[in-house]
Amino acid sequence: MKKLRLILGDQLNLQHSWLEEIDENTIYVLAEMRQESDYVKHHIQKVVGFFLSMRNFYTAITESGHQATYFHINDVENPQNLEKIISLLIEKHKIEKFEYQLPDEYRLDIQLKLICDTLNIKSEALDSEHFYTTRTELSEFYEGKKLLLMENFYRNMRKKQHVLMDGSTPTGNQWNYDSDNRKKYKGEVPVPTEKNFHKDVKAVVSEIEKAGIVTFGNIDLENYSWPTSRKQCLEVLNYFCSNLLEHFGDYEDAMHTDEKFLFHSRLSFAMNTKMLSPKEVIETVINYYYKNESTISISQVEGFVRQILGWREYVRGIYWKEMPNYAQMNRLNNTNKLPDFFWTGKTKMNCMSHAINQSLDDAYAHHIQRLMVIGNFTLLTQIHPDEVDSWYLGVYIDAIEWVEMPNTRGMSQYADGGIIATKPYVSSGSYINKMSNNCSKCHYNVKEKFGDNACPFNTLYWNFLDEKKSYFKGNQRMGMMLNLLNKIDPEELYKIKIKANSIIENMDSF
Repeated sequence: MKKLRLILGDQLNLQHSWLEEIDENTIYVLAEMRQESDYVKHHIQKVVGFFLSMRNFYTAITESGHQATYFHINDVENPQNLEKIISLLIEKHKIEKFEYQLPDEYRLDIQLKLICDTLNIKSEALDSEHFYTTRTELSEFYEGKKLLLMENFYRNMRKKQHVLMDGSTPTGNQWNYDSDNRKKYKGEVPVPTEKNFHKDVKAVVSEIEKAGIVTFGNIDLENYSWPTSRKQCLEVLNYFCSNLLEHFGDYEDAMHTDEKFLFHSRLSFAMNTKMLSPKEVIETVINYYYKNESTISISQVEGFVRQILGWREYVRGIYWKEMPNYAQMNRLNNTNKLPDFFWTGKTKMNCMSHAINQSLDDAYAHHIQRLMVIGNFTLLTQIHPDEVDSWYLGVYIDAIEWVEMPNTRGMSQYADGGIIATKPYVSSGSYINKMSNNCSKCHYNVKEKFGDNACPFNTLYWNFLDEKKSYFKGNQRMGMMLNLLNKIDPEELYKIKIKANSIIENMDSF
């Protein structure tokens, strides 16, 4: 039976069982498509990263003896559309069965089901063999429960997968070391030079420009820092273990203007394209820890494992549980537009300037920059979650909708009304000052609430609480802050609200 097997750009798993045996009657297809490059405006480094990774994967499987077809973005015969590509190859090669791996984005899941419904040959969807959990496992775990607390899911995953466990007891006799992962970085520990890959990306960028794909952000044509092959991804993983793991947990939430990456692994692109599996990443890190327990504490490792075995699997489960309605949620009824400085980085707010410019320069910002700086600002200024979603999905190299949307629309913007977060993740400038050195060199004063030089985060924070107080009045976790709001002198609150409205109406001036 002649088979056609589709491999999407985020399914670059060389360890998949499909590839264990070579079958001359099976043809694999990978395709660079305008369908995928254009559904949202992407960062140039993201498009380059996917194209290079797909090309390297194609080279690897063909050199191993598999038959494969590859559509480059400017190939004349490239239909630029998934349905047309599948139909073209079925007819050309007299295909008798079409197979694909379950996609991780809802829109592609629906598209492929519709395509299969129109085919007059057999079709089958198989597992991508990547995640610890199935699509429905989280829904089954929380069945009958009102609160979908990640911690409960995480502990269950630790037990089920026997990760960092000593029998039925968590290694170190503690499930979670989050309280140890909140140190402010003051330069006391040198940060090793990050692992980079020197490759000429000029040709790929030229192809993208020739195709007319509209992108944004910056790229260094002589020095591209993201791994785009399994070999390079393994190098990044090993580099993380040898150079960064020792201090990862301590400074997991820290920000510093002189350090873009601190001790973060930057493995999310490698995992989200499936060049590395979460299981091999976790096993490699834990094995390294056990060999180096004299220098690495359990808190460093647990914080890393929690992000992958806990949070990553959790948000995927939420995505498949709540879609498609999740994509339309806007429980706080926020309607404002994203300011222009999200595309230019030009703002006088030092924390926002660093986080936005880093995002534009590197297609990367770590989770606290995304959540407590950029996301905090967009929620406090009451930006429409559709606008925030599109920007996050486009700007970050690791952003694929299944992981981006729950993190952005749920965790960051509280647009889901508390499905993921039990309270909105908003703060005044004090949190940013606590976790970074941004405030010391900022145009604004982090200690002022409403004067000309007041930190916009302070003004916006109290205005947000006042604007949304009726929504949060029954939320116990918001009780203390609402009580503090009620104690603010009415005249002072009036000044705060006037200033906040001025900021919201003129965001690009701040």
